[in-house]
Amino acid sequence: MVVMTRWLDPDEQRAWRAFLAASRALMATLDRELQRDAGMPHAYYEILVRLSEASGRQLRMTDLARLTDSSRSRLSHAVSRLEAAGWVLRRDCPTDRRGQLAVLTDAGFATLAAAAPGHVEGVRRHLFDALSPAQVDQLRRISESLVDHLATDRPLS
Repeated sequence: MVVMTRWLDPDEQRAWRAFLAASRALMATLDRELQRDAGMPHAYYEILVRLSEASGRQLRMTDLARLTDSSRSRLSHAVSRLEAAGWVLRRDCPTDRRGQLAVLTDAGFATLAAAAPGHVEGVRRHLFDALSPAQVDQLRRISESLVDHLATDRPLS
């Protein structure tokens, strides 16, 4: 059985390459800014955000890994670094002896609160200021479609 490759046509190729370039440039810029202004990579910022939004500012490590699209080992390493900074601590899960919780400390929340305005301004300046309101709506709809298609087990929130 011969499988035919469905090659990208020229418009699809341009769209694909533009999407890759834009995604990489945006994330690299936001990461550099967070490193410079808050002393943390975007991945650590996302962990702090997810914990800040969770009930009791805590999540099971497995849930946090899923929400941040991280492997358990990668998340464990990141949480160790955040623990060393005093921003997160780990606790044993009271309902599951094998599980652990990541808990956002008051110092971690204060760090996040200090970093958030600059990060939000960067997102606004580098993404939303370059788009019309109609394009923002299109971007949201396209992104939701991709998430639904690619990761039905990973909700946006």
